[in-house]
Amino acid sequence: MVDFPSDLVDAQLELHKVRAELTALYRSLPWSVEPLPGWTHNKEGGRYYESQRPDSPGCTDEERQQVSELRARRVDLVTHIFVHDFWASSQDPVTARSALKHVGDDASTSDG
Repeated sequence: MVDFPSDLVDAQLELHKVRAELTALYRSLPWSVEPLPGWTHNKEGGRYYESQRPDSPGCTDEERQQVSELRARRVDLVTHIFVHDFWASSQDPVTARSALKHVGDDASTSDG
């Protein structure tokens, strides 16, 4: 087990949280950022497969702001992790980075 500095672990754990929040937000948003009409495509119309989308109301200013803030926080956290002084002193930074990515996982606390 690698003995990571607490600020590095905290940043990684927050990165997991921010990524999960961003993923959940993306799933809740309309399919188009801008208001667009929906469509129905079928194979008879020359399409390879059938698809359809309802009309998209577009994203609200609040939703756009939430996405922007979460993306910016994600970049800040990744930058903090990437340039941390710990990596210069690590014997095996690649293996250590892989271990850090799994901090907080159930698998990271089990033996085997």
